[in-house]
Amino acid sequence: METGKGTLLICCGAISNEVVSMVRHNGWDNLHIQCLPAHLHSTPQKIPEAIRKKIHASRGKFDDMVVLYSDCGTAGRIDAVLREEGVDGIGGAHCYDILAGRDEFAKMMEAEPGSYFVTGFLARNFERLVLKSLGLDRYPHMIERFFRNYTRLVYLAHTDDPKTKNHAEQAAQTLGLRFEMRLVGSGEYQQFIASRCNLNCRQ
Repeated sequence: METGKGTLLICCGAISNEVVSMVRHNGWDNLHIQCLPAHLHSTPQKIPEAIRKKIHASRGKFDDMVVLYSDCGTAGRIDAVLREEGVDGIGGAHCYDILAGRDEFAKMMEAEPGSYFVTGFLARNFERLVLKSLGLDRYPHMIERFFRNYTRLVYLAHTDDPKTKNHAEQAAQTLGLRFEMRLVGSGEYQQFIASRCNLNCRQ
């Protein structure tokens, strides 16, 4: 990577497919993507300093940096790091409301508070990230207790990929929830990056 060229997008590995395909689709060759490991979501307290470390390691190598993390359960600590480092971020509570669109996400939650959201990454890795991490693969009788307050699983789909949709449907079936798919594309990520970096979007 040449130094002093373009803008670095720092994002979570869980949305890497969405961000990479969005950048490629729009031909934004001056944007460069570096992802932190998706498994950091299991220990959100580690995310802010991981972002800070990435910022420090990237200074001087790019013209600009933008962080595509939302709060992600860090109780405002990511925003604090960005203020201290002078780097812009996308904001929001989590990637679900950015992908769905903040207004639309609020409407979905108001209409049905018992909504469990999954992205393509979570759908594809559901067994490892949900069942095994919660011990539900060993104690399946606990699924009902864990998810008793949920009524539907909403898959926020970047593309209409049958294989990933099937993973999401299987996850809903495993949890005993009604399945719903929303084709959201890149959500607010695209409009934020286009506006922040003064770029044009392709149809």
